[in-house]
Amino acid sequence: MDINNDSARVLVVDDEGAIRYSVSKTLQRIGYQVDEASSGEEALDMIGKSEYEVILTDIRMPGLTGVELLKRIKDVSPDGIVILMTGYASLGTAVESLRLGAHDYLIKPSSSQDIRQSVARGVERARNLKRRRALLDAIRSNVFELTRADVEAINAVYEDDEPMPAVEQRYEASTTPVESMNTNMTLGPLTIYPGRYQISVGDKPIDLTPTEFDLLLYLAAHRGRVVSCHELVREVRGYAVDEAEAREVIRPHVSNLRRKLKQTGQDADLIVNVRGIGYRLSETGQ
Repeated sequence: MDINNDSARVLVVDDEGAIRYSVSKTLQRIGYQVDEASSGEEALDMIGKSEYEVILTDIRMPGLTGVELLKRIKDVSPDGIVILMTGYASLGTAVESLRLGAHDYLIKPSSSQDIRQSVARGVERARNLKRRRALLDAIRSNVFELTRADVEAINAVYEDDEPMPAVEQRYEASTTPVESMNTNMTLGPLTIYPGRYQISVGDKPIDLTPTEFDLLLYLAAHRGRVVSCHELVREVRGYAVDEAEAREVIRPHVSNLRRKLKQTGQDADLIVNVRGIGYRLSETGQ
């Protein structure tokens, strides 16, 4: 895993100064930018002023507990990556924490290796979510612009005093700012459900792995051009490899995605392999 620690910001929250210091140093030694908070209340204030990719917090603290802090973070940022630490482990607390959306649950005292591995996975998860949000925004924006362009082309053939075409009426009724559009998106024969790693063809749902889902989103966001395997690995998986290795990484994901599309009766060539270059979404996916 190739994580660029230099740009990853982590917040360590614990009421015990010695533990904050130890955990912070463990992470700083491998390049993370680390801030500290001595209480849940202080952490909330810092989160409101700065963006952190991972928040590592103790559970038992005076005032706002780690579990309560997790709830507050998830209320304002559902994608927030929170790792909980506790010296008083219980199955009930662990299950509740994961149910509320905790990324991981560490038992104190945790080894430096366990902390680093958990935070590294958290950073990777945060960056994957950030890439996914960017892809969804790009798709929404492209669909919005394509719809508007179609309407303007139709309007160009009408005189000012003629009735508004039905297509424009539908457009005006349905257009909203990109960020407030419906979560589900239609792309050619596919309906995309961003929060569920799922797409559907007609009434047939297809469950995708996170990598398959992100791969399809990236091709959709960049439809109209061929995307190299190297670029797909970099943008979808989050690390860089040479083109030959990238082809080996991407090929099984594309193969699985095509197989799932074929099972619904959809043309498996929706994703076109341009030999020696990469992949593109076919015209039917536009």
